Amino acid sequence: MGKGNKMKTNRAAAKRFKLTGSGKVKRNKAFHGHLFTAKSPKRLRNLRQGSTVAKSDERRAKRMLGCG
Repeated sequence: MGKGNKMKTNRAAAKRFKLTGSGKVKRNKAFHGHLFTAKSPKRLRNLRQGSTVAKSDERRAKRMLGCG
């Protein structure tokens, strides 16, 4: 980047990820959008719980959020 240029936040990532107080990246689980009749209530319940981004992807996610 040149002098005085700002890093842009990836807006798609900003809508999907949040930072926790300890600096980890929080995410929602996939497969909770449609076709619920085929999925068990237990599975749907577990999909509602948040999760954290894998350690190997954390650096990339933080970079997209503009804080890494």
